[in-house]
Amino acid sequence: MAAENRDTPAVILDEKAMERTIVRISFEVVERNRGAENLCVVGIMGGGTEIAGRIAAKIGQIEGREIEVGSLDITPHRDDGGRTIGGDRSSIPFDISDKRVVLVDDVLYTGRTVRAAIDAIMSRGRPKNIQLAILIDRGHRELPIRSDFVGKNVPTAAEEKIVVHTKGRHGADEVLLYRRGSKAEG
Repeated sequence: MAAENRDTPAVILDEKAMERTIVRISFEVVERNRGAENLCVVGIMGGGTEIAGRIAAKIGQIEGREIEVGSLDITPHRDDGGRTIGGDRSSIPFDISDKRVVLVDDVLYTGRTVRAAIDAIMSRGRPKNIQLAILIDRGHRELPIRSDFVGKNVPTAAEEKIVVHTKGRHGADEVLLYRRGSKAEG
């Protein structure tokens, strides 16, 4: 039997599967919240921003109304000494107080990014609640954080890497799994 080429990633979601996943998450958000009243969507800068915009647009189509959407820079709230170059780059042009905030990211791993995002949201006001939507949950949590809406659960080894490509950032929609010892490019 031939050895697997470790430089060739496994495709977890292709373009069509990724679109179906975003549509499903959007419908789940509407169903859980019984509509979109007082709802906003905030993407964590990096992989979550474009996905958040697409979820907000789909919810807007479903509900026939515009959904407020923003992007959140978590760098000032990280627990690993990360520095912000040029200040907080967040763009949340609306008040989050008393709103149901759907926080969106591409991959949930240890939970530390989400913890920083919750801190960043809370520093801007007091939302009614915060719900978490994740495209890929790969496990390995270090903090007691779970997502409310999951696109796909992908159990991984700690040495493996999940890379999410989106049309806006990379020209194509796909989710790739790089095995141990391969060269992942994000």
